[in-house]
Amino acid sequence: MIYSRTFLNALFIAIACHSGAQPTTLLTVNVDKPVAEVQPTMWGIFFEDINFAADGGLYAELVKNRSFEFDVPLMAWNEEGTDRFGMNNESGFTTILNRGATSDTNPRFARVTSNSEGSYSLTNTGFYGMGIKKGLSYALSMYIRPHDGNVYVRAELVDDQQRVIGSATIRTDDREWKRYQASITATETIKKASLKLTFIGKGSIDIDIVSLFPPDTWKNKPGGLRADLVQLLYDMKPGFLRFPGGCIVEGRDLSQRYQWKNTVGDVNDRPLLINRWNTEFRHRPTPDYFQTFGLGFYEYFELAEDLGAAPLPILSCGIACQFNTAEVVPMDQIDPYVQDALDLIEFANGDVTTKWGRLRKDMGHPAPFNLTMLGVGNEQWGPQYIERYIVFERAIKSKYPHIKIISGTGPFPDGELFDYATSELSALHAEIIDEHYYRPPLWFFENATRYDHYDRKGPKIFAGEYAAQSVAIASPENKNTWRCALSEAAFMTGLERNADVVHLASYAPLFGHAGRWQWTPDLIWFDNLSSYGTANYYVQKLFSTNAGTHVISVLNGTEKVAGQNNLYASGVWDDNRREVILKIVNANETPHTLMVKVSSKNRLDSQATATVLAGDLNAVNSFQMPTAIKPAESTVEVRRKSIQVQLPPSSLIVIKIKTM
Repeated sequence: MIYSRTFLNALFIAIACHSGAQPTTLLTVNVDKPVAEVQPTMWGIFFEDINFAADGGLYAELVKNRSFEFDVPLMAWNEEGTDRFGMNNESGFTTILNRGATSDTNPRFARVTSNSEGSYSLTNTGFYGMGIKKGLSYALSMYIRPHDGNVYVRAELVDDQQRVIGSATIRTDDREWKRYQASITATETIKKASLKLTFIGKGSIDIDIVSLFPPDTWKNKPGGLRADLVQLLYDMKPGFLRFPGGCIVEGRDLSQRYQWKNTVGDVNDRPLLINRWNTEFRHRPTPDYFQTFGLGFYEYFELAEDLGAAPLPILSCGIACQFNTAEVVPMDQIDPYVQDALDLIEFANGDVTTKWGRLRKDMGHPAPFNLTMLGVGNEQWGPQYIERYIVFERAIKSKYPHIKIISGTGPFPDGELFDYATSELSALHAEIIDEHYYRPPLWFFENATRYDHYDRKGPKIFAGEYAAQSVAIASPENKNTWRCALSEAAFMTGLERNADVVHLASYAPLFGHAGRWQWTPDLIWFDNLSSYGTANYYVQKLFSTNAGTHVISVLNGTEKVAGQNNLYASGVWDDNRREVILKIVNANETPHTLMVKVSSKNRLDSQATATVLAGDLNAVNSFQMPTAIKPAESTVEVRRKSIQVQLPPSSLIVIKIKTM
């Protein structure tokens, strides 16, 4: 059963009598004695190019393999007018040429020979189709160089029945390579359209970098990001943006690691790289998964700026994924990796007279990006990680002492590897340690007190990747159930309560493409036309948009509320809004009455705002029901600095009380 808004409003707000049969808990909140500061970075976003989150997702390019650089050069392109082997080529044919001697970043291009009047064509299927919206004008561009004869191109958007829903014609006016542009206005909305290029005339032309972008990108930026996906992120008001991953930082081997310098400068000059999730999972093989880096480090920094979030790049420390090859760069060859880190700081913050600061300026951003944090490695472990971390830490701090360095404890939240890393990094006085948790919902409920006894003088914690797994880690059967989201909310009250230790936290992974995901659960799901936030997304959003500035105590008698009677709670004071904000989880499958008494020298408003998330524990949001689980808001009367509410079964409630 999924609760309706009307039902919730009737159930969770009680300003008078309550049934004596329901359990009652008294909470006391002390506003005047804050116990810790909440960092502005407390609740953030983890982005990784998994599940087609970048190409085919956040990066709004609609053409797949636009430069013919995939391992199979015509992957995602279909020929019409010849047979599959190119033997019957009376109408025309395509030859892939390689100019590797003059271009090592984009060596291939296609030479199209047309032998008749419009019988030969190439059709690009996009990322499992192209999402096209009626009435929008799509920006088409391609590089063309006539080779011989006289050939021009008719570009058409076609639906899955090959019906034309928009077209444009491109004729050349130069014998050298030149970028040609056209606009195609769509007459229909189609979820799985294609771009068809028909070659008319006799002769041959060379084509490369065929691109199609929607006009409604984020901030209407040409060649930009998909607006609906960025909007979901913007609405979270994140404190930081971590990029580019994740395991993608490491690569299956070091040759496939993420190298930020290959992702800046002219988009057309950024070399293609296979995505390390390309063949990772047998249950979801994706041989067509590559990285074009149209979404690169410059765009990540810009996105962080647009979101009002602190940028948090993670760099390779010279160790490939230890679940795969575990290849390491020898210590006497690690200097280029360290230099990459130093150069990145210069790119982000350096004066425009420096080499990398000048590149940032030339790309359109003379002002610095104000980078303050940098991660060294992702999920590495063992002595080989520690010795490499030491070299990075020494070099970075020597030149940029103000940069905070994030280290890691490996992929697990406990065990021998975790204990070793924690001990070594603590002895080295590491500033911030990244911990990851992919565990069943019960683990999250049980670990709401995880940080209650951490050393207050030790390293700070980045809860860098966490998500409750409904079945098992990396299982294709995992779902974004309300049970999972509720358990994460309970755990997050523990993170917030310990904000003096926990300085950053982010759910992972962020995005999942409905047609070609590799990993589930994910925070946000999308297809070619639409997107929705999961129940987990709304939990994250409620915490991040109500982060507050100081932790305040929420007690049941003399005890923190962390599992007693299946209740979990945390509280913050917000200096800017002059608000008391309480977050309370009822993990019982029955209603629970709550009395809250607020101790404050300030007068309280006569009404509080209460926002609740609740539902059947197995409920999930979907494309058909994107808001099956969503917040419902109402008001609660405040009497003599006390409020009384009924918590619905299996619910998260956020109570905000303004002071006068």
